[in-house]
Amino acid sequence: MSFTFPRRGRLLAAGQRAELTIIDLAGNARLVLTAHDVIEAPNWSPDGGFLVFNAGGLIYRIAADGSGEPQRIDTGSLADLNNDHVLSPDGNAIYVSSDDGHLYAVPFAGGTPRRISNTHAIPHHYYLHGISPDGATLSYVAIEGSGHERRVNVFTIPTNGGPDTRLTDVSVPNDGPEYSPDGRWIYFNSELAASRPGHAQIFRMAADDGTNLEQLTFDSLVNWFPHLSPDGRQVVFLSYPQGTMGHPADKDVLLRLMNPDGSNQRTLVSFFGGQGSINVNSWAPDSQQLAYVSYPKG
Repeated sequence: MSFTFPRRGRLLAAGQRAELTIIDLAGNARLVLTAHDVIEAPNWSPDGGFLVFNAGGLIYRIAADGSGEPQRIDTGSLADLNNDHVLSPDGNAIYVSSDDGHLYAVPFAGGTPRRISNTHAIPHHYYLHGISPDGATLSYVAIEGSGHERRVNVFTIPTNGGPDTRLTDVSVPNDGPEYSPDGRWIYFNSELAASRPGHAQIFRMAADDGTNLEQLTFDSLVNWFPHLSPDGRQVVFLSYPQGTMGHPADKDVLLRLMNPDGSNQRTLVSFFGGQGSINVNSWAPDSQQLAYVSYPKG
């Protein structure tokens, strides 16, 4: 199926397309949707029925079997949403990041957004990535400060609103914090061990206080966005070529799998993509499939 979405921000090149794909652990892939505009960051609904993604500052859902057209989810006054969004474990809410720097909750059925994030005296731009298994807490990265004082660290905040809890306080970039299904760990990518700028690797730390830090990948690739399968047995992550800075679009990338302790690393699929491909958790509830977006040219 091919579909046209609003255009806002990043655009595809002439002849380029976005392909929303489901792949199983054996590498068998199935195309769900083709778009000639940027679509990004699929989530899988907890009941297995839908994939949720963003396009043009808005949020959409499509049946996971590819039947029917994408449906816009009403987000009220919010029309500047980015690719950082997660679903509540009960499937009733979507938590979203807006370009205004704040986090909001929106009913999955659509409706009025509720702001969760706080106002800070210095810049504190929220980027959402994970939700605890009990649905009570969100994990996010904040861009703190600006200019030479700019830092990117990991925090949590209650889904009902409340104080921010800092888990990292370092000068190197961190991103993609996501809870393990048992709630014990937060997995994330970081340049904590980088010998050169941009060389992110995968780490985990205790979810409650950021202690017990462990590095899980140790290779020359640039590794981003670890996502735990619902059964807790697999981690998928995005690997960029050596020397990549940040998580840009339009790169030859790999989706790789590993065990939660970092062992048994292997490549699931290679494709042209990067930014938007798998920024958020896109595992199916059965832990046997996951969704991603590629951006082939020609």
